[in-house]
Amino acid sequence: MSAIDYYFTSASPFSYLGHQPLRAVARKHGVEINVKPVNLPGIWQVSGALPPAQRPPVRQRLRLVELQRIADYRGMPINVKPKHWPVDPALADRSVIALQQLGGDPLSYMERIFAALWANDEDIADEQVLAKYLAREGFDAEAVLQAARQPEAAEIREQNTNEAISADAVGVPTYVLNGEAFFGQDRVEYLDHALAKGRAPFTAG
Repeated sequence: MSAIDYYFTSASPFSYLGHQPLRAVARKHGVEINVKPVNLPGIWQVSGALPPAQRPPVRQRLRLVELQRIADYRGMPINVKPKHWPVDPALADRSVIALQQLGGDPLSYMERIFAALWANDEDIADEQVLAKYLAREGFDAEAVLQAARQPEAAEIREQNTNEAISADAVGVPTYVLNGEAFFGQDRVEYLDHALAKGRAPFTAG
């Protein structure tokens, strides 16, 4: 069974809202998740998307409504206008990469970081916030953050970004199964269906 490549960034509310459902689908089908933090603006440059603040007002309003609607549907708490946003997610993303390099499973830590920003009004650019949640997951926070500061972690994030672009990701989260990209938390159910059917990937021709 193929693994799911999971492209995300720690500052994404839609990654937050899709994270638990994705984990549930992976458990259901017994597939692994390859966690791949990305530099989202690098993907947007190719896909033509704009940061929320640069979008037309009607799209900004729709985004806020959609976040509330999805959170309600998923039964998850959300603050659609968190205190610490926009925020630079680079260190949080690199801490996930560092955890992988050190042999840890980052998925539960990621869940905490998503919620820290989008439910708990915490600053995920603050090393103390990251250290707190690393420790709560039983990791050596100092070792992880030291590894996250190294150039290799940043290089891996850029490599993930290039891979996402090559996979036709237009934003995050994007889940890639057998070369087929499922963009957006609302595609988790389609991913579940594809895994259940065991079908060949769809392509653009």
